[in-house]
Amino acid sequence: MRVSMTGWAHSRFGKMDGIDPEQMIGDVALQAIEHAGLEQSDIDSLHVGHYNGGFLYQDFPSSLLFNTMPALRFIPSVRLENACATGSAALHSALNAVSSGRSRYALVLGFEKMSELSTPEIGEVLLKCSYAREEAAVAGGFAGLFGNVIAKTYFDRYGDQSDALAMIAAKNHHNGLSNPYAHMRKDFGFDFCRTESEKNPFVAGPLKRTDCSLVSDGAAAVIICRDDDVRNSDNRVRFLATSQVNDYLPMSRRDPIAFEGATRAWQQALADSSLSLNELSFVETHDCFTIAELIEYEAMGLARPGEGARVILDGISARDGRLPVNPSGGLKSKGHPIGATGVSMHVMAAMQLSGQAGDMQLPVADRAGVFNMGGSAVANYVSILERA
Repeated sequence: MRVSMTGWAHSRFGKMDGIDPEQMIGDVALQAIEHAGLEQSDIDSLHVGHYNGGFLYQDFPSSLLFNTMPALRFIPSVRLENACATGSAALHSALNAVSSGRSRYALVLGFEKMSELSTPEIGEVLLKCSYAREEAAVAGGFAGLFGNVIAKTYFDRYGDQSDALAMIAAKNHHNGLSNPYAHMRKDFGFDFCRTESEKNPFVAGPLKRTDCSLVSDGAAAVIICRDDDVRNSDNRVRFLATSQVNDYLPMSRRDPIAFEGATRAWQQALADSSLSLNELSFVETHDCFTIAELIEYEAMGLARPGEGARVILDGISARDGRLPVNPSGGLKSKGHPIGATGVSMHVMAAMQLSGQAGDMQLPVADRAGVFNMGGSAVANYVSILERA
């Protein structure tokens, strides 16, 4: 059975002081339904991705959408959570519902309102994505896991990667200029990203502020259905394969820079799609920190371990490179509202594949890979998509 995305919507990401979460999710849900050419009454299951963990007091969101969309009352709804891969967990729930025949039109909704808390409080909430028994005291909060542990280990083993990380940051910020939904549409350039300054201080280990994704509010939504049930043929983006691979939660039980779960997820999805990485037009990958994108180059098979830097240094992952990575600007520029991120990445890919990406549109966009990661390469999701 072929399953497709057939409608999608995306809010602006950023610090949304005047936005109520119920309004935010109601807006994107309605837009996705209308984009699919459906009525609210056509939706027969709801799959909500919402990490929360303390960002909001309201921690039971599965029926929250009914307040603004009463036509959905009485349909089954479930809330999914898998750290920073929460959005993809919700998407997989919808895919399973449609593939099993239990749902005809499944609505996937991912959202987060992070900016209600102070920066230190946000860091404490995000640390809940780590193994608390061993990692809760890591200096620098969740950024400390990627800076003081992952980046430091990588630098110690393979040498200073500061040039490559600055190039990744500069690439993604440049790409984000063309994304109307991005939190930060500003081209910082390599020199600013490479140089420590008052506006770009070190945050954790070798990671500077420009190496870290943004604290964002936002929402995204997609409609999942069988290929035969697509109403609007212009909005048909087909899933060729999906995979989910989870690894140990404690970093002490694995090589923290190997990203073995991510590697297995990519290998499984590519094998199931009968495609090679070279047959993809672009990739949206989880650059919560620039060091993550660097290691993900290796996990997806663009480079051998320790050689990820050559992918960015040689221009392979540039917008005009052999395999553009994060043409949307990625989490680095677009923002990272935890529960929305996985859904957002699929929306960005669907826009490209359907020729609806506007100024972001790539010259060639036939097939795409999406990689969404929860925690420090703990929950790993890959989707292989094609324009139908």
